[in-house]
Amino acid sequence: MTTPLKDLGHVPWEAIKDSSGSAEAIPVLLHSLASGDEPTARAALGDLRERICQYGFVVDQATAATVPFLWELARSPQVTCRVQIIHLLKNIADARQWESTATAYPKLRNYPHDYVSWERQARRAVRADLGGLRQLLAEPDVELVEAATELASTLAA
Repeated sequence: MTTPLKDLGHVPWEAIKDSSGSAEAIPVLLHSLASGDEPTARAALGDLRERICQYGFVVDQATAATVPFLWELARSPQVTCRVQIIHLLKNIADARQWESTATAYPKLRNYPHDYVSWERQARRAVRADLGGLRQLLAEPDVELVEAATELASTLAA
């Protein structure tokens, strides 16, 4: 059996940002999501959502780095809020806030932070684990399969 989230240490969380500033809290939130009871996991997911996909559509620099760990947790049967993780992945895959704004206001591309690129990287990260999506579509949990089907539909568009 593999150790969950074993690759978290390979990401320089303190050097990248989320919506609150430094992304150094993300590993703690992911561990809480992985090993916590349902109330702990839901609280961690709520905080994580605010940090990497604020308002359900605004991603940040740390989002793409977090996505592979979300996929890992979504495939882990012991995780209590897998459906909500899939919904978060769908929100990230749908995110086009910065790209849409930059189309209307091209000067946004001159900002010191590359929001448009971060958004594209986050969407690519969600698409990178289609094998994980196929695994979720074969799960016996009907609610999980429905969420995975919605995500598959978003990724097919």
